Amino acid sequence: MDACTLGDLLDVVGGPSVRLQTAPAGLAVPVTEALLYDAHAPLARAPGALLLAVGVRASAAGPLARAAAEAGMSGLVVRGPDGPLAEAESAGVALLSVDEDAAWHHVHLLLASAIGARPSATGSGLGDLFALADAVAAAVGGATAIEDPRQRILAYSTVPGQPVDEDRRTGILGLQVPGSPANSEQYRVLFAAEGVVRLPALAGSDNLPRLAVAVRAGGETLGSLWVVDDGGLAPDAEESLTQGASTAALLLLRARAAQELARHQNGDLLRRLLDGTADPAGAAHRLGMGLGPDGNPAPVRVAAFVLDSSVSAADVEQTALRLLDLVRLQCEARYGRHAVVLVEGVVYALLPALGERGGAPRRRTNSHRGLAEDIVGRAGQALRVPVRAGLGDVVGGLAEVRASRDDADLVLRVLGPELPVATVEEVRPRVTLLRLTEVLGERRELSAGGWRRVLAHDAEHGTEYARTLVAWLNAGCDMAGAARLLAVHANTCRYRLRQAQQQLGIDLDDPDERLVLWLQLRTLGGLGSRH
Repeated sequence: MDACTLGDLLDVVGGPSVRLQTAPAGLAVPVTEALLYDAHAPLARAPGALLLAVGVRASAAGPLARAAAEAGMSGLVVRGPDGPLAEAESAGVALLSVDEDAAWHHVHLLLASAIGARPSATGSGLGDLFALADAVAAAVGGATAIEDPRQRILAYSTVPGQPVDEDRRTGILGLQVPGSPANSEQYRVLFAAEGVVRLPALAGSDNLPRLAVAVRAGGETLGSLWVVDDGGLAPDAEESLTQGASTAALLLLRARAAQELARHQNGDLLRRLLDGTADPAGAAHRLGMGLGPDGNPAPVRVAAFVLDSSVSAADVEQTALRLLDLVRLQCEARYGRHAVVLVEGVVYALLPALGERGGAPRRRTNSHRGLAEDIVGRAGQALRVPVRAGLGDVVGGLAEVRASRDDADLVLRVLGPELPVATVEEVRPRVTLLRLTEVLGERRELSAGGWRRVLAHDAEHGTEYARTLVAWLNAGCDMAGAARLLAVHANTCRYRLRQAQQQLGIDLDDPDERLVLWLQLRTLGGLGSRH
């Protein structure tokens, strides 16, 4: 497992909480632990540590920066913006700062949690939470559950012989506390209390009372601990539960930090897959997208989401970040650990596509399209801005992700209010014409021809030769069909075509010239509609 680096740490906690002032050795230096400075004890050697300048004013922390460097430490953390910048750079240690009113114990907990948060195979620290639930249950004497603020059950004890009731059984089966007005009232009481609360049994056949405590860190509510009280709890149950809540806070912060770090690293990996610079084998291992059941690389697809161009420049960056969060949440709910990234205003998601090739491709395609439609609908409501989504082709593994991304980008360019979501297959003619337009426009020999004379004549004389030519060619060279498309008499169409041939030298008897003229007028001439 790789060591945490300063860059990793800042990815998790950087910003308003912890600000980097300087990093003379770069962001790749390892960070091993966070230590509280003790003025009454010698500074021990601690390679890679971050030293928190407890009791030392930022402006007077120069000697401490030099001492930290001599002890092999990676950096110094001070309170306030006026830290010893020059001394830190001279000593070669990073200088970080936190708010002047930040509590050192909270800063220490935050940094220690982030440093200890390394992405695992599951990207979570729930195994430690289950061990904690068992330890609390043994100490308190009752079945224990650990929940997040949304009343989802993160872990529960498995100590044999402890009584449980219907609410606990139902909650564990669904990993969600059953909702009810009485339940909501108990949570209101719990989160308003400073410590452990005793709650009566909810109405039900065999429900039992509860002992509960909120889990908090730095004023933020991270979740709660609940113990089934059958009347036989230990005498020091409240004290044990309070200690359990303190440990749970550390584990929940660490799990959250690990999740955020894993998200960032997966997003960075996806960014490199999208531009074709990542190693597919290494990426497959990191993202959990290895081989399919047939032994071949598992197929994938890129989905791209973008805000409507009506979003003001001042709001687009913040709104795009909110779109990123929404896409990530929906994809993780559907597929678990997931790679989503924001690149130049576009949110890209990598969708597993097992079953797309062979079996039931239509059903699976609809599954991806349905997810995209759901995200677009939710995003439109939440952000109050129209969102569009394009899905690239299904490709045979991570080595071909760039091709699927290119498809998705093309789809975004042909979408509009009448079609906000589409797969590349659904708009293949449109994207093909779009690419043809680009290719034809890039080459002088491909953009030359009679189409320019037709458009120039129309512009100068007010004729409609170009529209008539495109309508006739769209109708398969059928005069009556062209007349219907243009809502004119067939003789009008015939007259216009004859004049175009005579005046502009267009040879409509040559099938190759007809094809090239049709392509150029529809693409380079901008007459892509069927009228």
